[in-house]
Amino acid sequence: MDKLREEGEVLVYDLIVKNGRVIDGSGNPWFKADIGIKGGIIEKIGMLSAEKATEIIDVPGLVVSPGFIDIHCHSDALLFVSPREQGKILQGVTTETIGNCGMSAAPTSPQHLDLLKKYVSSIFAGIKLAWDWNGVGDFLDRVEQEKSITNIASLVGHGTVRIAVMGFDNREPEEVELAAMKQLLADSIDQGAFGMSSGLIYPPGLFSKTSEMVELCKVLAAKGGIYTTHMRGETDNVIDSVKESILVGELSGVSVEISHHKTAGRENWGKSRQTLELIDEARAKGVDITCDVYPYIAASTMLGALLPPWVHEGGIDKLLARLKLADNRSQIKIEIVEGLPNWENYVKASGWENIIIASCKYNKVNEGKSIKKIAEERNIDPADAVFDLMIEEDADVLMVVFMMNEDDVSFILKHPAVMVASDAIPSSGKPHPRYYGTFPRVLAKYVRQDKVISIAEGIRKITSMPAQKLGIRDRGLLREKMCADITIFNPDIIEDKATFMDPQQYAAGIEYVIVNGKVAVRNGKYSGVLAGQVLRKGK
Repeated sequence: MDKLREEGEVLVYDLIVKNGRVIDGSGNPWFKADIGIKGGIIEKIGMLSAEKATEIIDVPGLVVSPGFIDIHCHSDALLFVSPREQGKILQGVTTETIGNCGMSAAPTSPQHLDLLKKYVSSIFAGIKLAWDWNGVGDFLDRVEQEKSITNIASLVGHGTVRIAVMGFDNREPEEVELAAMKQLLADSIDQGAFGMSSGLIYPPGLFSKTSEMVELCKVLAAKGGIYTTHMRGETDNVIDSVKESILVGELSGVSVEISHHKTAGRENWGKSRQTLELIDEARAKGVDITCDVYPYIAASTMLGALLPPWVHEGGIDKLLARLKLADNRSQIKIEIVEGLPNWENYVKASGWENIIIASCKYNKVNEGKSIKKIAEERNIDPADAVFDLMIEEDADVLMVVFMMNEDDVSFILKHPAVMVASDAIPSSGKPHPRYYGTFPRVLAKYVRQDKVISIAEGIRKITSMPAQKLGIRDRGLLREKMCADITIFNPDIIEDKATFMDPQQYAAGIEYVIVNGKVAVRNGKYSGVLAGQVLRKGK
């Protein structure tokens, strides 16, 4: 219950959280304590029954944990939308990390800005942005002006940097271009980015070679930034992709994070044993490499990811032009069936029946339907259905792809070097339910129901572990003098409500969320507070 102190009393704290079961994020078991907060800082953890505060929240039987930290999401454009989307705060998330999979809103260059806008349109939910910034620092300044529910940490996208210098050219950078990319990357870290992300299945990242990533990551290593990677493959070439990620870390000295780790496609189910063995071996040799995972057996990304690499060269406009030519369509169909070396072939990994349209710009009737179903309705080949959808929707289409195995998800999740991330892509229609349910799902399904991990370990994976990876030293643990980001939930009823067919449902069991000492969620409802801060590396 909430209790406000009478006017005139001497106040020691702004807020006291009383009688909770504190799980502090370290992995240790819960202990009973009160938490006193003043000026957005945790001032005291202990027995505070005699202390006074402006507000007292009494939470007997509830778990008091650090605010959850989402190390991988795509909320970049949502920061400029009002009213604010509540899916993350009502999951207990107090810090979000944007700029993932090689795609960030900055830095920009005038000559290639249109290419970048069209490239990120679907992953940014088609939200119209002002694009009135140049570098990462300018962008973060704009986020600060808008204000946010959660704290925001940003990575800089390798794809964005490459577009700024080279556009969508399918080639290695020239020496002067690589130097320009390095400078943009260094400037981005100096302006507050926590590291660089790559999307090596997406253009222009898929046009890059390992040597390019190593050279760029040397810049990161020198500045203490991290490298997060959507690897070159998570299906048939997942083993080689993990090896490449390890090699980049070994040769550059950078701290590596494999994003949303999975071994997808029926033929690859069970390979998580091999990938995690590789990671253990690399760590034993001194390579700082970890992973994150989301707790679902379906992925979600842009529909254009179904197309071979050559189709993407030059950007979205050229891609759409290619799809209108009969000879190109025939060639793509052959390559979908036969595959290409080192190409992430989602159709082979899943089948047309398991590729579902999540959202699209115009033909909303297709949302929630499989490519197989749409093709049957149109009496055409499934590949032609994809080509037509891309053209009709100006390539602004998101899909959900069922291709993982529950045993692999559980096995990856319980590994000590693996944390949790949502990889949530905001959209209308039927988006992947991870935007609404990732963190409660971990605590409900994998902690309470299936007992894959303990509650203390589950909370470590969503609080102190991502904070440590990012290098955020004042959040992720409940400690005196640290920032007061706190999530309070009922461990017996916490649950994700979002489903694939009805995804836009908020989670249950999150009772209170405190962001920088302000109560953002009270009795399970968003309070309207915009207390989030922009976090900048080194600040």
